[in-house]
Amino acid sequence: MKKILFVPAAALALFLASCGGGSESTEATAPATEAPAATTDAATPGSDIPGIADVPVTDHIELTGNDQMQFDKNLFKVKAGQEVKLTLKNIGTLPAAAMSHNVVILLPGTDVQKFGEAAVTAKDSEHIPQDMLADVAAHTKMLGPGESDTITFKLDEPGVYDFICTFPGHFGTMRGKIVAE
Repeated sequence: MKKILFVPAAALALFLASCGGGSESTEATAPATEAPAATTDAATPGSDIPGIADVPVTDHIELTGNDQMQFDKNLFKVKAGQEVKLTLKNIGTLPAAAMSHNVVILLPGTDVQKFGEAAVTAKDSEHIPQDMLADVAAHTKMLGPGESDTITFKLDEPGVYDFICTFPGHFGTMRGKIVAE
């Protein structure tokens, strides 16, 4: 399909170039090229994440989780190697057995889907799969309504770290990213 669309586009470009302004130039026209893509710094982690340029660097992340299975924020920027304080508060009112929340920060490259699915059966360890602990950078406790937890952690390497709630069924909507630069 691309070849079929490319040939008419090239022909149209040549046709329009030959009709331009009555100039009788005999110079060959160079083939049309695509406009350069927007420049991004490939060395800057997360530079391709929409909205990241507007997120200030912080050393204190404050999150709330609610009965609609949502975090109030989903994008943060921190300095790699710097200590960060994270506070999670469950502002919901549903019973803990039905609607608890935590924050699990995963290392870059972790399969979020696989981790979230494994968390469902890890009830004895607050829904953090023990055989996947090597994929966890940090995590809070599992919190019932009105509870909060504060942890301190460092993300030693620059990169994009996904964070999720691992209560069964929550990781699909309760997720976000921390960019360490």
